Amino acid sequence: MNDEANSPEAYIDQLSEDRAQAIRKLRSTVNENLPEGFEESMTYGMISYGVPHRIYPAGYHCKPEDPLPYISIASQKNFIALYHMGIYTFPEILAWFQAEYPKHVKTKLDMGKSCIRFKKMDNIPYNLIAELCRKITVKDYIDMYETSIKIK
Repeated sequence: MNDEANSPEAYIDQLSEDRAQAIRKLRSTVNENLPEGFEESMTYGMISYGVPHRIYPAGYHCKPEDPLPYISIASQKNFIALYHMGIYTFPEILAWFQAEYPKHVKTKLDMGKSCIRFKKMDNIPYNLIAELCRKITVKDYIDMYETSIKIK
């Protein structure tokens, strides 16, 4: 992560060309497929997408001055990461993604709770990620957040 980059373009500009190309394509995929209401920003040194304060004024419970986080894209030391809170909070979306992944990529799925790791840039399943981005609306995400994640 680069905490100094203050825009997605600045973040991408400091990457090696192969990483920059993959991040550009991943960013474009996310931007073109997210439902209306999510907005791009730089958060935690990553290109991020979240629910802005004008839609969800309370912000993120861990850091209320930040928008409610949803997706982040990062170039880490050994992989490209897509952090997707939807696969963390919607078990049916996780199950769908895990079932679909092998249909798009021959290597084993490498993921944590919300982090999908791509060690080889040519193994990023952009079409599958596009479909994943379209699955959850801002309203659905806020509703799930308020019932299962947010500490009241």
